[in-house]
Amino acid sequence: MTQADVQDKAALQAATRQAAKAPFLPVMRELARTFQAFSAYDEDHIRQLNLTAPQFDVVCTLGNTAGMTMGQLAEKTLVTKGTLTGIIDRLELKGLVRREVPPENRRCFMIVLTTEGERVFEEVFPAHIAYLKERFSQLNEQELEDIELALKKLRQLFS
Repeated sequence: MTQADVQDKAALQAATRQAAKAPFLPVMRELARTFQAFSAYDEDHIRQLNLTAPQFDVVCTLGNTAGMTMGQLAEKTLVTKGTLTGIIDRLELKGLVRREVPPENRRCFMIVLTTEGERVFEEVFPAHIAYLKERFSQLNEQELEDIELALKKLRQLFS
């Protein structure tokens, strides 16, 4: 190894040690841990409702609406457009949604909850909100507002 290689390696190691001291790393780790903990808690209950988290998201997004196009649904859910078709297919097989072609625009279709889908929405949405309320009720209104504002600010940094 040449002297230049040794110096390069030492410089890289120093840069690595310096990067490990970045003051935002604890925030980043806590954000990831919080998301993982929330997801585990959230998805455990959703599975008990016989849905996957993306299926639940779609059913709840469609609830109390006349339906949405695939594009609208993709924008309003946490589901990517590429994944949405498969989710809709599975919800259709469960009899919870149907595809409708609107007469005014035959180039697209609407995703609409079926009668059974409406029944499931009316059952699972309040049950899940009550489940989450058990945890969120441990925070006061000011804490909830502060957390929301901090999360919005953080999201805007990456938008």
